[in-house]
Amino acid sequence: MAEIPDDTAALLQLLSASGSAVFLDFDGTLVDLAPTPDGVRLEAGVVDALLVLARRHGGALAIISGRPVAQIDAMLAPLLLPVAGVHGVERRDADGRLSVVPTPDVSAVLARAQALAERHPGLLVEHKRGAVALHYRLAPELEQLCVQEMTAAVQACPGLLLLHGKMVLEAKPATTDKGSAIAAFMAEAPFAGRRPVFAGDDTTDEAGFAYVQGAGGHGVKVGSGPSVATLRLASPDALRTALLAALEHIQKE
Repeated sequence: MAEIPDDTAALLQLLSASGSAVFLDFDGTLVDLAPTPDGVRLEAGVVDALLVLARRHGGALAIISGRPVAQIDAMLAPLLLPVAGVHGVERRDADGRLSVVPTPDVSAVLARAQALAERHPGLLVEHKRGAVALHYRLAPELEQLCVQEMTAAVQACPGLLLLHGKMVLEAKPATTDKGSAIAAFMAEAPFAGRRPVFAGDDTTDEAGFAYVQGAGGHGVKVGSGPSVATLRLASPDALRTALLAALEHIQKE
């Protein structure tokens, strides 16, 4: 297996640069993946680093996640950052205004996913605003069955798109993604006019990488796997190392 490049030093420079706008995925990026979504843990010092970085960039730091905004707030409490949740379905800007895009009816997809999970206890279903996620991390042998069921369910519901993530399949509105969420932030203060940097770990983050690099910034892929991102880190721990190093660098200035 080829060694994963370590661009921690390059990311540290981007995080510390005064003209950056910083966008971070949550699961698999800020925190290590866990068997269940509620099993993740935030390492000590990360909230402090995010607070200092947000101040450094005049508030131009946002979380771009598949989780709902309320879950991100609970994980980062007492810190309240600009957040795009459910891949951009929900978005809270730097002034605290929450906007929600119209979403298709996902009740049929939810019912099919729940019926499948009832037959296979290792599966976990998440119902979000306008989206349904089916996790099979605890039952990886059911991947093909999950793909078949979720594909059929989404095909029967116009306006939905099926995302294939790390041990998860998510039906979400086709009109939103992490790239469009970042673009919306970049059209507003304090993000406008800055160079965007986005770190993420999954296929769901590729739209964000493509957008920021088209805007003259950098995508940072965390972990292995093909990606359009220009920078690469081995793990969430490497991302946290860069964050804490940026915190130390800024505090010494």
